[in-house]
Amino acid sequence: MIERYSRPEMRVIWSDDRKYRYWLEVELAVSEVLAERGEIPREALDALRARADVDAERVAEIEREVRHDVIAFLTTVAERVGPEARWLHYGMTSSDVLDTALALQIRDAGALVRGGVERVIETLRRRALEFRHTPCVGRTHGVHAEPMTFGLKLLVFYAEMCRNRERLDRALPEAAVGKISGAVGTFAHLDPAVEESVCRRLGIGFERAATQVVQRDRHAALIGVLALIASSLDKFAVEMRHLARTEVREVEEEFGSGQKGSSAMPHKRNPWRLENVSGLSRVIRGYAVAALENMALWHERDISNSSVERMIFPDAMATLDFMLQRFADLMDTLVVRPERMRENLELTRGLAFSGSLLLALTGKGLAREEAYALVQGHAMEVWERGGDYRERVLSDARITEVLSKEEIERAFSLERALRNVDAIFERTLEE
Repeated sequence: MIERYSRPEMRVIWSDDRKYRYWLEVELAVSEVLAERGEIPREALDALRARADVDAERVAEIEREVRHDVIAFLTTVAERVGPEARWLHYGMTSSDVLDTALALQIRDAGALVRGGVERVIETLRRRALEFRHTPCVGRTHGVHAEPMTFGLKLLVFYAEMCRNRERLDRALPEAAVGKISGAVGTFAHLDPAVEESVCRRLGIGFERAATQVVQRDRHAALIGVLALIASSLDKFAVEMRHLARTEVREVEEEFGSGQKGSSAMPHKRNPWRLENVSGLSRVIRGYAVAALENMALWHERDISNSSVERMIFPDAMATLDFMLQRFADLMDTLVVRPERMRENLELTRGLAFSGSLLLALTGKGLAREEAYALVQGHAMEVWERGGDYRERVLSDARITEVLSKEEIERAFSLERALRNVDAIFERTLEE
């Protein structure tokens, strides 16, 4: 995790100190269940509860000698507990504690990510409603198409983030599962009921059929969803970056009073935070590939996944958490210029209404090919020579013989073009 691109509350979850405390939480939960079942002495549990503790620096010191992090952890705890520590890790294998503790980290880090998704959704909803009736030009292929509203653009983003929330709500519990089933998942030394009871106490699911590890398709699905969410934010940021270009200037990142945009050009006001969101999304998409590669392990397990996961889980979750908060801040403070949107809508002098005119002509009985030729002919003249599209249409007898002036005016009506925007909002927000 890079401090610049992660929040303190997320960094804590993936710190070595917190990781070892998650491990200890798992170990103690197993000991509690075993003591209740009469499989380890009650006084051993009491000693573990009273004295079990862990020090990250001491774990690192021991690991340098034994070259095994779980053994170093258990040795550190045993130094504090004394003889009763022999009942710690009873019947377990390293992956039992590692994967179950990872589930706890996923659960807690996932809650922060989920909060960020919710904040983006609410911000997009609020600003979409704010600009529901603010006209702007829609663009296809980067070229002016037909009128729309800026609020509708944001509503599309809102709907996508709602889908992302549903995906995350499925992926988090699917990945946050533990296992206490032993070296190859056969429960050779513990009863399956122990696993179920431990995971229930920890507030996570359990792997119904495991090898030595929880199966990594679960984790690949979660990282894939994180990559989807990051890609959505990238998509939204790219759109805002286009709209912030000098030639367009329909939106602008909030610019602080003491902010500077360039070391060489004092006039610059760059969309650098939006670019930051786009850049970070590329990293998370790469992590999705790594997570998929982790699915294929030798036989009941190898540890080729371990080194990868030490990087991709903290980084992917911390980076996305950061991106979500940054994007929400950007949308909260985004400067929107309705007057510039109107100017751009009118830049092509009525061409955005060519589709409405085409339908008006065909609706009055003109063959589509003939109507298209008339409409396109005038449009191409405006493209090449300038002038006002509506005035050219009104002066063409071939068109006015088919359409009255009122019908032509209706075809060029912005209100008519946007008449169903409210219906789109109603059905989207209702869902």
